[in-house]
Amino acid sequence: MTHVEDELTSQPECWTRAAAEADGHGGVLPVPGERVAIVGCGTSYFMAQSAAALREDAGQGETDAFAASEFPQGRSYDRVVALTRSGTTTEVLELLGQLKGRIRTTAITADSHTPVMAAADDVVVLDYADERSVVQTRFATTALTLLRAHLGLHTEAAVTDARTALADPLPQGLVECTQFTFLGRGWTVGLANEAGLKMREAALSWTEAYPAMEYRHGPISISTQGTATWMFGEAPKGLAEQVRNTGALWVDGGRDPLAELVRAQRLAVAVAAARGLDPDRPRHLTRSVILAGAQE
Repeated sequence: MTHVEDELTSQPECWTRAAAEADGHGGVLPVPGERVAIVGCGTSYFMAQSAAALREDAGQGETDAFAASEFPQGRSYDRVVALTRSGTTTEVLELLGQLKGRIRTTAITADSHTPVMAAADDVVVLDYADERSVVQTRFATTALTLLRAHLGLHTEAAVTDARTALADPLPQGLVECTQFTFLGRGWTVGLANEAGLKMREAALSWTEAYPAMEYRHGPISISTQGTATWMFGEAPKGLAEQVRNTGALWVDGGRDPLAELVRAQRLAVAVAAARGLDPDRPRHLTRSVILAGAQE
C-alpha cells in the first residue's frame, strides 16, 4: 500500500477527532461577525475556498479565500486563517510576516516544529492528520472538517459516508476514462477543484473543474464517450441528462460532498495504478514548496 492510500483510508477517524476537538479551539478560530480571509497554496487553497463559502453561507461574516501569493494587501480583515500542512510553505510564511502586528492570524498546520509556529499569532496543530505523502489527502479534509465543525455544520453522516466511499467499488468504467471533469456548487466548488488537482498530481490525468452552471457555457463541448463528469453535491436540474446525451459517464455525488472527495482520491490512486504510476512520487512535486531566495 502506498503512503497516500494508507493516509486517505484513515480520514474517517481523523474527521471524528477534529470534530470532537473543534470547540476547544474556539479562542483561535474565527468568531461570528469577523471579516475573515482564508489562505493557502495548492490543496490548502481549495480547502480555503470551501471553508470560506461555508462560513459566509452560514451567516458568520464576510469571508474570502485567496492563494497566499495573491492576498490583497489593501483590504482590511479582522483575521486571516492560513492552512499549511508543512508549516514551511514560502508564500504562507511571507504573508504571515507581512501581516504581523496588523491583522490577527491563525495557522492550521500538521507540524508543530516548523516556522509557522512563530509566524502566526495563533496556531492549531492537527499532528494526527500529518502525512508522509507529497499528495495531500487527510490533512486537507481534516482541516476543513475542523472548520466545518466550528461552524456547527459537521454531522456524523459525513463520517459514515466517508466509510462507505472507502468500501464501495468505483463506478464501472470510470478508471478507464481518458478525461475527468469535476463540478461543484457553492462550497463544493473548492472540492471539485481539489478533485481535479488530485487527478493531475497522482495520475497525470487530463482534468478540469468548474462551477456546475458554468459547465454548459463551453466545457461541456469536450464531453464524449470515454470522458467522465462528476458532480459534488446536488446537480442543477437537467444537467445529468445533458451529460449522458454527450456519451460521457455521469457520476452522481449523492454522498456528503467531503466523502465524495474521498472517493475521488481513491480514483486518482486507481488511475495511477492502471497507468503504471507511483502516486507517492508525483512528477516535479515536493511535499512543501520552499522558494530559494524568496526573501531577497
